[in-house]
Amino acid sequence: MESYLPLVEYLLPDFILSYYALLKVEPVSNVLHIYLQEKSYEDSELSGKHLLSKGFLPEITIQDFPIRDKRVFLHIKRRRWLNTITGKVQQRDWNQVAQGTGTPSRE
Repeated sequence: MESYLPLVEYLLPDFILSYYALLKVEPVSNVLHIYLQEKSYEDSELSGKHLLSKGFLPEITIQDFPIRDKRVFLHIKRRRWLNTITGKVQQRDWNQVAQGTGTPSRE
C-alpha cells in the first residue's frame, strides 16, 4: 500500500491527506477503491474542548472522478467525539477545514 501513497497524493485534494490516513488502495476489475480514515485531533487541538473519542461514524462511499476510464470510490470513515460537558456527540467542522483549501464556499 505504501507504494500507492505518492500517486494518491496527486489525485486527492491537498487537505485530504492532512486529515485522513490512507488505509488501503484496492483495484477491483475496472474500479479503484480508496479507503480513508479520519485522523484524530492533535493534543493541542483538543486542549480545553473536553472531547472523548467515541470511535467512528458509519463508513460513507463517494464516487470520485474516473482515472483512466476506471471508476473511483472513496470509502471514508469519520471520527466522532463525546463532549463530556454537554453530553453531545461532535464531529470535526468541515466548513472550518475547507476555508482556504480551494474548496468552494457553501454561502
